Amino acid sequence: MEGGIVKPDKTEFTECWRTSWKKPYIMRLAFSAGIGGLLFGYDTGVISGALLYIREDFESVDKQTWLQETIVSMAVAGAIVGAAFGGLFSDKYGRKKAILLADIVFFIGAVVMAAAVGPWMIILGRIFVGLGVGMASMTAPLYISEASPARIRGALVSTNGLLITGGQFLSYLINLAFTKTPGTWRWMLGVAGVPAVVQFFLMLSLPESPRWLYRQDKLKEARSILEKIYPAHEVEEEMKALQSSIEAEKAEGSIGEGLFSKLKNIWGNDVVRRGLYAGVTVQVAQQFVGINTVMYYSPTIVQFAGFASNRTALALSLITSGLNAIGSIVSMAFVDRYGRRRLMIISMFGIITCLVALSILFFEASSHAPPVSSFESLHFARNSTCPSFLQASEPSNWNCMSCLKASSDCAFCANGDSKYHPGACLAATDAIRGMCRGEQRTWYTKGCPSRFGIFAVLLLGAYIISYSPGMGTVPWIVNSEIYPLKYRGIGGGIAAVSNWVSNLIVSETFLTLTEAIGSAGTFLLFAGFSTIGLVAIFFLVPETKGLQFEEVEKMLEKGFRPRLCCSSKDDDDDDNSK
Repeated sequence: MEGGIVKPDKTEFTECWRTSWKKPYIMRLAFSAGIGGLLFGYDTGVISGALLYIREDFESVDKQTWLQETIVSMAVAGAIVGAAFGGLFSDKYGRKKAILLADIVFFIGAVVMAAAVGPWMIILGRIFVGLGVGMASMTAPLYISEASPARIRGALVSTNGLLITGGQFLSYLINLAFTKTPGTWRWMLGVAGVPAVVQFFLMLSLPESPRWLYRQDKLKEARSILEKIYPAHEVEEEMKALQSSIEAEKAEGSIGEGLFSKLKNIWGNDVVRRGLYAGVTVQVAQQFVGINTVMYYSPTIVQFAGFASNRTALALSLITSGLNAIGSIVSMAFVDRYGRRRLMIISMFGIITCLVALSILFFEASSHAPPVSSFESLHFARNSTCPSFLQASEPSNWNCMSCLKASSDCAFCANGDSKYHPGACLAATDAIRGMCRGEQRTWYTKGCPSRFGIFAVLLLGAYIISYSPGMGTVPWIVNSEIYPLKYRGIGGGIAAVSNWVSNLIVSETFLTLTEAIGSAGTFLLFAGFSTIGLVAIFFLVPETKGLQFEEVEKMLEKGFRPRLCCSSKDDDDDDNSK
């Protein structure tokens, strides 16, 4: 592009808009493909609110933590398969066809969930939705990156991240909109099919990725698309760059297109292997900071903080998802100016600080939970009291958290005068819940009344602000540009699978962890994982800002050695050469 390496700090957010204004076709491509990110984000956010009402409709779900975790995480399990299949499919049949297939599968899943007659059917629909999300999660940013000029590639791929967070924000708005509507969660989950239909018809009118077309020897088609993306004087240079990349692949002698031949060649190829070290590291780190515990269980976490109302929990969760969307805009503004690596490292420091603070806060909230009063508990009759409390050896030492942790059959009914005064530990049945609320008391099953609750919500907001601009969007950008063309689909697929496997582990264990070691211990555990992730990013992930794909390959051929200033020696040399 214009004489070789594009100097990174000349790349600004405004450059993206200037280029898009001259070539609006670029933005059309980016936003149409980016709807795949919207599907990803909507599915991530919508289940957190829908789960509150699914628990009310199905007693088996409300009583069994593993079933709640399964409903949430089966979409992630489907996404693991979808991401792996999507990488292979997009390499063989094209990025466009992979996105279209993802839309069809996602739509089927949304319809199945909306029509569910039992938890098993919701789980089946979640698997289908996951397949679609998994394919879209790696194919959409790949399509955008291959149809973007190098100098604004990061900002354009960030539109996918913006639409992910926008989809999460939209899901919370829709959750709130349907809280008073008959069918609540059915509408929440069913609406997910709408953006899939929209993207399907938009993508039908768009071309295939020019880089993929060139790889298939469809040179005329590739050139015609590049002419819509680049200024006339840059088209020939881009064609030459693509030709050079293909010739380099042929020179390697690794022409095999099969899965096993590609996997075999990966470990013998220094460039691809080092790219995978970086790509897989950032994807695993993204999940083990615990972000999807917030996204999938945000209303539940807000209830842990002491806000018992479903509607209140959803409204407060809307704040965190809104901050996530704002953070994505920040990423678009700075990712091509300050670099991928630096944003991720700064982001990780903020995440670790917030997780440690959240751990301390939840520990204090648990320690200062309102006591359980025998008088208050017997106020509703002895047969209404939680059996675990009646059988306790030292019931006078119980507080609200003791009651809730004793059994899933126990709930806390707050004091009528003040929710912070001693309350009742009762059997968690619909009839007794009605008696508690009938006396204008608050019913707690997930968390306890706490004066620290609002601070927990503020810290969740700070956590999102730290996460979104860096670890939220940058891992997808890194994976869209760090692999050679021939291995871009399978490399992105492997990294996406690692992301979804990590996501599955986190989402499938979060509620169980909170029961086993408490909210405070769980957040502290994620802080430890985040610290490990920070170290791994520092040592394994190079800077790729402003570089053409071919230049990234050359950088990986040399190898990467980090410096304490958070940039590689090569980066410094580039900066000094200006």
